[in-house]
Amino acid sequence: MRCIFHKSTDPYFNIATDEYIFKHIDEDCFMLWQNDNAIIVGKHQNTLAEINYDYVKANNIHVVRRLSGGGAVYHDLGNLNFSFTQTGKDSSLMDFEKYTLPIIEVLQSLGVNAEFEGRNDISVDGKKISGNAEHIFKNKVLHHGTLLFASEMKNITEALKINPLKYIDKAVKSVPKRVGNISSYLKAPLSIDEFAKKIMDHIVETNPDAKIYEFTPEDLESIAEIRDKKYATHEWNYAYSPDYNFKKGIKTAGGTVEMNMEVERGIIKKVKIFGDFFNEKDIAEIEDALKEVAHNEASIRIVLGHFVIGEYFRNITIDNLIEAMF
Repeated sequence: MRCIFHKSTDPYFNIATDEYIFKHIDEDCFMLWQNDNAIIVGKHQNTLAEINYDYVKANNIHVVRRLSGGGAVYHDLGNLNFSFTQTGKDSSLMDFEKYTLPIIEVLQSLGVNAEFEGRNDISVDGKKISGNAEHIFKNKVLHHGTLLFASEMKNITEALKINPLKYIDKAVKSVPKRVGNISSYLKAPLSIDEFAKKIMDHIVETNPDAKIYEFTPEDLESIAEIRDKKYATHEWNYAYSPDYNFKKGIKTAGGTVEMNMEVERGIIKKVKIFGDFFNEKDIAEIEDALKEVAHNEASIRIVLGHFVIGEYFRNITIDNLIEAMF
């Protein structure tokens, strides 16, 4: 088993790394890694329905879709992530308890009363400190999990606070749970680096074939290519989302605006705008112009920039319309 301390904190690169070790390294692997501020959404989720768009934008939080299913999670540098890849004899590889057990053993050795709970969580005193997900292809499994060590709880709460009335779709929904930080349960102070070392030492000690591995320049080059072509793209992170209907109303200086949209594979197919605003020109021109445009801010701003918005929405700005569309 190759055991890897991954040094990057780039969320796009790190999710690409998970795919790389899963698809391109035949040997079983264990990896510890950290992401800078990011929301990692499950493969089958509607990205925009899982995030607080305004908060994410204001706080420069990255948004990345991962390879595995399950719900959205928040990562920061107070969070430690772990990944296992393993090849089996058949496709019956999904076993959350197996891959969380060594983590629980380390936590218990530190005096933390950790236990496996529900489908895929590790909890302490009823609070979730680890969420886990798996992806299986043929006879190989990728298992990865979070470990909330000293994360910023406000960011976790605000970044994932979404309005369930805005989106109507059949995508997998995240289930909010009470969360806690591992550091608050420790009997003695411990840094996140020291915690990571204890986990790695335990994995090495309990797996006779384990050896520390560092990515080669060729590995890193291949991972960077996966990052740039897939995980850093709008097409993967947003347009891959299942089809959805969107509805949101806001109050502006010019009156109320309610935006209704039908979106298919990230592309706006139908727009209807309601409200008590005043206008000189027919807003149907705006509605028609927004059809077949990607449901992302940059693309929408380009389209709206072709119009004198005040003629269609008196005392309402492009920023107001953008706010109503996310």
